[in-house]
Parts: sequence; C-alpha cells; structure tokens
Amino acid sequence: MREEIFIAHQDVPRPRAEVFAFFSNPANLEKLTPPWLNFRILTPEPLPRGEGALFEYQLRVRGLPMRWRTLIESWQEGERFTDRQVLGPYALWHHTHRFEDLPDGGTRIHDCVRYRAPFGLLGRIVTAIYLRRDIEGIFQFRQKVIAKLFS
Repeated sequence: MREEIFIAHQDVPRPRAEVFAFFSNPANLEKLTPPWLNFRILTPEPLPRGEGALFEYQLRVRGLPMRWRTLIESWQEGERFTDRQVLGPYALWHHTHRFEDLPDGGTRIHDCVRYRAPFGLLGRIVTAIYLRRDIEGIFQFRQKVIAKLFS
C-alpha cells in the first residue's frame, strides 16, 4: 500500500529553545490532542526523554478504543525529533518534528507525518475517506492550541 505524507507548518513568536522544550516534554501531548480522541498517556512518571524513549498511550479512534506505542527514533536536542509507531492503528506512522529559528526571534514548527493505513486495498479506501481528514482535524486543533499557548 502507498505511503501518504502530511505536512504542516506553524510560526510562533517564541524562541526555539522554549518551543522545543514544550514539544519534547511528552506530558504536553495530551494538551495538543483533541478531546474527541480521549487520549491518555499510560507510561508511568517520570516520562523518559530523548532517543530510545518508549511511550504507551490509550485513545479512541472513531469510537474504538486503541493502544498506541511510540518510540523516539531520533533526537537532536533543540532542533528535531522523530517518533515512530511501534504498535497502533496504522501500518506506518512516522512523525518528524523540526524547529527552525525565524529572523524575528520566533520559531517555525515543521511537522512531517508519513503514514499508511492497514489492510491493503480496504486501508486505501479508509485513507481516502477518513484518515486524511482525521489527521487534518487533529493538526487544526493542535495549531489552535499552539497559537494560544505561544501567543
């Protein structure tokens, strides 16, 4: 099945170090996730950080309860990190978060998500109808929250 790519950018008027610190703290993921997903972190405190960190979540996708496990696959302090789904609803979920300085002292947040639905042809149909729209909705929610947090 074909890999899909979703890309989002957002500029915020805060320094890169502050923005990276927020995004690299896994406890903040609940704040950035829409309430309709009923997202909860199951990994006990203190939450690990950096390359090799593994996280377990619980969420609901279209009403179906699911577990999601992600691995921080790569980490460059202050610049970027990548999480990859190890267990969850996708055949592939690979999310790179990148942070770039802006000339005015702000930060540009780059998100690149590579994903693939499970179940072959059926997954392609689901992707065409639901997944892309769901991912767009999740990132629209996230951008609103980020705008409020970093204004």
